[in-house]
Amino acid sequence: MQNYAATIRRDGLGFGEAPRWHEGRLWYADFYRHAVFSMDPLGHEERQELAVPQQPSGLGWLPDGSLLVVSMIDHLILRWHNEELTTFADISAYCGYWANDMVVSASGQSYVGNFGFDLDTLLRDHGVEGLLASPPPTTNLVVLDANGEVLQSVSDMTFPNGSVLSPDSRTLIVAETLASRLSAFDVAGDGTLSNRRVFAQLDFKAADGICLDANGDVWIANALAPECLLVREGGEITARVETSQNAYACMLGGDGRTTLFVMTAPTSDRFVIANQRLARVEAARVDVPGAGLP
Repeated sequence: MQNYAATIRRDGLGFGEAPRWHEGRLWYADFYRHAVFSMDPLGHEERQELAVPQQPSGLGWLPDGSLLVVSMIDHLILRWHNEELTTFADISAYCGYWANDMVVSASGQSYVGNFGFDLDTLLRDHGVEGLLASPPPTTNLVVLDANGEVLQSVSDMTFPNGSVLSPDSRTLIVAETLASRLSAFDVAGDGTLSNRRVFAQLDFKAADGICLDANGDVWIANALAPECLLVREGGEITARVETSQNAYACMLGGDGRTTLFVMTAPTSDRFVIANQRLARVEAARVDVPGAGLP
């Protein structure tokens, strides 16, 4: 297995999520600074792009260049265009708890996950034993068209989280975090999903944010450990990036898309981390470049 070590590019974040490589900069959401930021590749200069009071998560761009942002707590997808923030979609009817990560296709369809239940409160009140006592509640993956209308709701998803689209936009892969699983779907011409199947079953690896490389393998941020893992279809792990803290999301970017940017933090527990500034952006150069979306 190939091993890499990440270095810290920037610290002082609240909790970084949804890193995206866009126009020569790394964009990301910060839950607890309540804004979307971007930084230069080395992390020397950070700028706030827009504020999202109800906590930002997934990011993606529509064909017209406008930015879509998941507003977690109120279950909205917001559209940032010409310095104006508007509501693109309301998916509250499909969410068991906070809305979460998202990928947007080149033709404008969006695939949005949500927690399904209040994980932090369950762990605070009942510990890991409470989580393991019964299967966690499932929820929906929501498919939106380019105008923000709901095309499809895929049920029985176990904490649908990071998602990627293949370069030909024919395959969607979704991390089901609490099932330790990557699930794949066929994508039709209108963006709807079918033929759900297991891309990789992972033992005790909580796949959170993910990204795709040019070999069709998936980098997963393992929310249970200070690492990102490169996973082939079928589940073989072929590479590891070691980070300084638990890894929650990753993105291949930089020159040639061979830098794996990783969002890290000591924990994802909001009762512990929300008022601190301990999260980081870390990075490592890897061998195979990124592909597909995001």
